[in-house]
Amino acid sequence: MSTRASEKAPEKTPEQTKAAQAAMPKTYNPQEWEERLYEWWESQGFFHPEQQEESGLADPNAEPFVIAMPPPNVTGALHLGHAITSSIEDMLIRHHRMLGQPTLWIPGTDHAGIATQNVVERKLAEQGLTRQDLGRERFVQEVWAWKDEYHDRITRQQRRMGISCDWSRERFTLDDGLSNAVVEAFIRLYEEGLIYRGSYLVNWCPRCGSAISDLEVEYEEVKGKLYTFRYPLKEGGYVEVSTTRPETILGDTALAVHPEDERYKHLVGKTALVPMIHREIPIIADEHVDPAFGTGVLKVTPGHDPNDYEIGKRHDLPFINIMNPDGTLNAEAGPYAGLDRFEARKKLWEDMRKAGLVVKEEEHVHQVGHCQRCHTVVEPLLSEQWWVKTKPLAGPAIQVVRDGTIQIIPRRFEKVYFHWMENIRDWCISRQLWWGHRIPIWYGPDGTVFAARNESEALEKAIAHYGEPVKLEQDPDVLDTWFSSGLWPFSILGWPEDTPDYRRFYPTTVLETGYDILFFWVARMIMLGLKMTGKEPFRYVYLHGLVRDEQGRKMSKSLGNVLDPLDLIAQYGADALRFTLLTGSTPGNDMKLSITRVEANRNFANKIWNAARFVVMNLEGRAMALAHTEDIHNVTYALPPSQELTLADRWILSRLATTRDEVTRLINDWQLGEAGRHLYEFLWNEYCDWYIEAAKIRLYGEDAQAAQATRQVLAHVLEQSLRLLHPYMPFVTEAIWRHLEAVSERGESLMTSRWPQEMTGLRQEDAEEDFGRLQEIIRAIRNARSEYNVAPGRRISARISAGEHLPVLEANLPLLLELARLDPAQVTLAESLPAPEKAVTLTAGGVTVYLPLAGLVDLAAERKRLEKELAQLEQQIRRSEELLSREGFVQKAPAQVVQRERDKLADLRARHQQIQERLAAL
Repeated sequence: MSTRASEKAPEKTPEQTKAAQAAMPKTYNPQEWEERLYEWWESQGFFHPEQQEESGLADPNAEPFVIAMPPPNVTGALHLGHAITSSIEDMLIRHHRMLGQPTLWIPGTDHAGIATQNVVERKLAEQGLTRQDLGRERFVQEVWAWKDEYHDRITRQQRRMGISCDWSRERFTLDDGLSNAVVEAFIRLYEEGLIYRGSYLVNWCPRCGSAISDLEVEYEEVKGKLYTFRYPLKEGGYVEVSTTRPETILGDTALAVHPEDERYKHLVGKTALVPMIHREIPIIADEHVDPAFGTGVLKVTPGHDPNDYEIGKRHDLPFINIMNPDGTLNAEAGPYAGLDRFEARKKLWEDMRKAGLVVKEEEHVHQVGHCQRCHTVVEPLLSEQWWVKTKPLAGPAIQVVRDGTIQIIPRRFEKVYFHWMENIRDWCISRQLWWGHRIPIWYGPDGTVFAARNESEALEKAIAHYGEPVKLEQDPDVLDTWFSSGLWPFSILGWPEDTPDYRRFYPTTVLETGYDILFFWVARMIMLGLKMTGKEPFRYVYLHGLVRDEQGRKMSKSLGNVLDPLDLIAQYGADALRFTLLTGSTPGNDMKLSITRVEANRNFANKIWNAARFVVMNLEGRAMALAHTEDIHNVTYALPPSQELTLADRWILSRLATTRDEVTRLINDWQLGEAGRHLYEFLWNEYCDWYIEAAKIRLYGEDAQAAQATRQVLAHVLEQSLRLLHPYMPFVTEAIWRHLEAVSERGESLMTSRWPQEMTGLRQEDAEEDFGRLQEIIRAIRNARSEYNVAPGRRISARISAGEHLPVLEANLPLLLELARLDPAQVTLAESLPAPEKAVTLTAGGVTVYLPLAGLVDLAAERKRLEKELAQLEQQIRRSEELLSREGFVQKAPAQVVQRERDKLADLRARHQQIQERLAAL
């Protein structure tokens, strides 16, 4: 036994020991267990692969199972996106830990450049300050202080989800080690010519004062206007043009028409004059123009529109930028310089109206990009930035997915991946921020560029270039956050250093994240991982969907439908939330989440708890045999000899074996939700509702040996089931396991117990078939009792014609009597029996059951009740028939109202027929 395991018992607090020995309370209270259990798991080192190997749980020679946690931004609190990520990844980690693989789940957080800087700037604004007031160094210090506060908050929230990651290896994207990795990657790409500086069109947020990524642009439907105006021609006359952004007219460098548009062919090659500033521009032909939109003439502004930018490149047009970084117009806008872009729109349009150039304004709904962080309208802007040439990186990244080295789950997203990667454009990686990784570029007095790992190296390169020391200025920009997080799977393991962790745990195994960042993050990790390490960064990409409300809407504060995971955990427990997220989702599909489902899974936890409480109470004071093993990770209850097993025992053991195999198969096929649903069905319906009820017959009987055999089966199936369910619901399963004194005293923890092995010897199809037949019969009798309103505790008579199944029914008659609530003195069981008069006939499981009506109901009272109900139905039928006979109703009422009345009449007649048949039987 390992040192860790031998020290386990003293680690328990007196309260924990007392709780384990005392009778289980009637209701499971997550608040009493969750935080306490988590602290104990963490203190024991169970999350560390080294401890797993030392204790004998994991095979040191086995391939490790590794997940690099998608790092949440340090800007806010845990939300349901984090919760589903945590649930899925922890479920996988716990499962593979139980399989005996060394498991490593590396946590961490992202500095989230633009988002974090915005939050701190808003905080400063409340004090009447700007970042410029503080200066770069002091401002960055402010952001670090803010980061420290919110980072601690996030990790506390993650612990409440029960995630078993290795906190000793936690990383942050601005850690020294990760910062070194970022610089190294930049320098390598720069020296290969894959990073360059150039002026191109970017998404620009005037409020943030920075370029932003495509992911940080949210498109919303906006009620705007379509402005149609006259564009003067140099030779006289004009053409009509439409636009949604009149201010960009000032940056036009051409008009374009479709080459096949007969209306405008004669204009191609002629010259137009930009309204109000009279700059001459050509009229060109380009197939991009949609003749059906607006007037069919397109104003081309290459410096402020992505499509126009491409037209400008094709036709070698000038690229004019009319806008300053703050959203005001610059000198290129002539008399409108200095105006805000929206003020300029109004002023220019008014001036054009006075000049007789306005044709009309129409209401127009269109998609407008907004900054995800501050909700400012984003401006396509020509800007000098740093870029990565992505085509050379995309080729290998496409190949590893195409040849199966990396598998994307679900596979349908491979098409999306290939489409993006095959049409990839260069990546803008510079941001005009102060918070983040400073670009490792220094400029000499004459603008010479020096890429260096630090300032000292830059100075050495400058001296070599100039022949003397010179003053250098570092590029003020920082790198796009996606650049640093693109290195995440290997930078967190120590790359570019050849660390033991990097050698042991890279490549990682699974990258689990939302499908919405397949390109923005996953693809970039693959490209950079292959380029920097020569290896794929992970072998599987598991994509989950978005969590929506029960109506399928995206959760947002404006809709008031946001569910806070911590509130749900406080009310229902972490297990209930985890199980809901895991079983309510399938790979790549959005899920609808409702409080009702979380509540139902809280009830499931209580159902298991109550079943376990029943078992524990029946084990109290009795010596329970354990299966022979020296493995502290595989301690379970022994099974009695096969000759001591009842049909119910053999059935539940067979169902356990089948469930184990099916759940294992589904997990291996990445059908995590379906596996969880199988466990729910097995535990709730088969173990709790059927087997425990069947077990009571022998437990409360006079045969002590039979009762003990049943206890062994009850305990064995419960303990093995807890192992299967543990990755889904870790807290309630561990809490129950601690009450199973025989195993918890010898074992280390349920968390470090082995995943149940194949139970081939327990599979018995004949037992499942025979017990299934009994279930069918019992269900049929129970349904009949319900239909005739028989009191639950009342026993009734029955005549059973069993045919070839007579031996099975005779052998299990006590079970049938008890679960169907039959009167032993009034049950006749034979191979063949005639049908008695006035009896309900049931056919189920190949058996015919007759229930004499006199034994079910008071015949006179039942006749009177049915006759009264029949009279009421006849009255309702007459009213409905009368209504449908009226021409005015049928012709004037809405069609759905008429159809609803017809459907109602059909239902009334069917019910009338049923009651007549019941009366005839009586």
